[in-house]
Amino acid sequence: MLPLVVAIGVALLMQGWRRGAAAWALVVIATFAAILALKLVFLACWHDFGTPDIHTPSGHVAAATIVAGGLATFLLRRRAVVLACAALAALVIGATRLAIGAHSLPEVAVGAMVGLAGAFALTLLAGPVPATLNVRRIVLIAVVTMVVFHGLHLPAEAHIRATAFRLAKTLAVCEVDERGR
Repeated sequence: MLPLVVAIGVALLMQGWRRGAAAWALVVIATFAAILALKLVFLACWHDFGTPDIHTPSGHVAAATIVAGGLATFLLRRRAVVLACAALAALVIGATRLAIGAHSLPEVAVGAMVGLAGAFALTLLAGPVPATLNVRRIVLIAVVTMVVFHGLHLPAEAHIRATAFRLAKTLAVCEVDERGR
């Protein structure tokens, strides 16, 4: 997702839509930061919250939802359609995360809510899409980026997990057992 996010931002800038590019960057960073913060909190403190089904909210679902919603914002320009596209992405990616056993239903739901909030914020912050925006170019850049970077997997989850446990121990904010749980 990161190469796709950067490519879309650059494409918006190259077409002269600074407001759209700034909104894109701000909302995507805020969405990713929100899901990271939730992952850190839940990984370190899930047993303190009494939520045994939420250990690590789905970043895949949040990312897919904000990217699909963002692309719909730029391409379709109607808020109701944008949120429907974002929700469809959340549903499809969420179903795959459940099918492979990577997340529980509540973890997928949290990721979807974060991504949908980001998509909604983007519709508000981006403003009207300029008539000069070349939609075909953005779609082409998105498709080429997805093809080139397909299969690239950053080992972020292991680092997030280790960071959550270190923070919990260092800050003494949650009860962490001797195995880091």
